[in-house]
Amino acid sequence: MKKLRFISFVLIFVILFPFGSVALAEGGKNEENHNPLEPECRSAILIEPVTGKVIFEKNSNEKYPPASVTKIMTMLLAMEAVDSGRIKLDDKITCSEKVKSMGGSSMLLDNNEVRTVEEIIKGIGIASGNDAAVAMAEYLAGSEEAFVVMMNKRAQELGMNNTSFKNCTGLSAPDHYTTASDIAKMSMELLKHPQILKYTGTYMETISEGRKTPIELVNHNKLVRFFKGCDGLKTGFTSEAMYCISATAVRDDVRMLTVIMGAPSFKVRNRDASNLMNYGFSKFECKTLVEKDAEVQRIDLDKNGEKFYLLKSADDVKTIVERGEDFKLEQKIILDEKKKYAKAGEIIGSCEFYNGSNLIGKVDLYCDRDISKGSIFENFKDYIKNLFNCAV
Repeated sequence: MKKLRFISFVLIFVILFPFGSVALAEGGKNEENHNPLEPECRSAILIEPVTGKVIFEKNSNEKYPPASVTKIMTMLLAMEAVDSGRIKLDDKITCSEKVKSMGGSSMLLDNNEVRTVEEIIKGIGIASGNDAAVAMAEYLAGSEEAFVVMMNKRAQELGMNNTSFKNCTGLSAPDHYTTASDIAKMSMELLKHPQILKYTGTYMETISEGRKTPIELVNHNKLVRFFKGCDGLKTGFTSEAMYCISATAVRDDVRMLTVIMGAPSFKVRNRDASNLMNYGFSKFECKTLVEKDAEVQRIDLDKNGEKFYLLKSADDVKTIVERGEDFKLEQKIILDEKKKYAKAGEIIGSCEFYNGSNLIGKVDLYCDRDISKGSIFENFKDYIKNLFNCAV
């Protein structure tokens, strides 16, 4: 009997084991063995935003519908309006009947409901609310149609030459298209407004003021929860566009930006984005050129070096470089020729940092003590003259 049970167990194991193997493969290619440079999506691009270095691209100039990734431009125009002072985060937006009627993803705004600019931006960046996007469009331009004109104008200014917007939401519409490369351009422009990451990097948020039923916002971008350092930017899906994302993350002061368009599932989209960003992080690193308050140059005021002052950095300066790159740091000090004297802590010039011939950073310089003998620039000329023992 025991022998029969053992044989039965072995037969069951042999029969089921292949099915277990199939089940592991059902989600697509094995994630651990998947080549990050073979994404399954229609189109992709990977960029290091500081240098603008394109690390990888696949069909990056092919035109596809972007779905809700469109809302990156909506958020960009909103943040530009905020940061320019044209509108404020605590300004009030009254929602129209059209806002309430918007289908698809929504933050469930009601007709005549009043919400702040900041709450509407949260509704766009976290919940991908079509109603929130239209509310912002109407507030900034009077109507969605007028706002779309602003969107296309800004796209042209950014060199997004393969883009045509027909709405502010990304809902399917004839001739509403863009490319992975163009999405990267507007995404990098949005990153110049770092406060947006406070919203796009939030996984859950509750808005309850003035409502009987609180608005529960849940981020459609699950990478902000499951991918280390991810803090944005925007996902999208329609049956036509399939699964899209503009994703960004930062690790050890290095930021990566990737755009995925036309992935067959959200799992493939997230995997492709994660693999590409991980690949980018493996290729780049952050170098500190100078730390705040560090000595950059000592300027002697006499031949004996008994009298001198120090030029110090007013801030940290960092740069992004490719790992293994032949890095040759050079610096150029520029002092204000008009200054005759200076007090301790006063900015008296700047220092430019070069990698070869490429300018990679710049910082203001301050003197560490009061200077009254001669002009600052003359002192610097004397220092150079003594250093090289030649006329300047």
